[in-house]
Amino acid sequence: MAGFVQIIEFTSSRIKEIEELGRPSRTEGTTPPTFRHIMATADRDHPGHYFTIVDFDSFDSAMENSGRPETSEFAARMAELCDGPVIFHNLDVLWEDTGQGAGNA
Repeated sequence: MAGFVQIIEFTSSRIKEIEELGRPSRTEGTTPPTFRHIMATADRDHPGHYFTIVDFDSFDSAMENSGRPETSEFAARMAELCDGPVIFHNLDVLWEDTGQGAGNA
């Protein structure tokens, strides 16, 4: 099973602005995004600390998405709204369980 997940870690006191910025970037642009699933999360134990989790079919798919002009523009604008550096975690998926096994019908 192949797959690739990117976790984007950041801190911001301007999360509402980042949320607004992110909405159109996922749907507008010259080419469609290549991710399968995206999830924005807030760290309950560390207010102001956030993680965006992006699921891709492959590393190549993620790099294709990173090459979109809309993605580059979003990343630059987002960085301006962060209180520190944005940290990218690039993870190869070894295995996954969707919780949709035969016993969960």
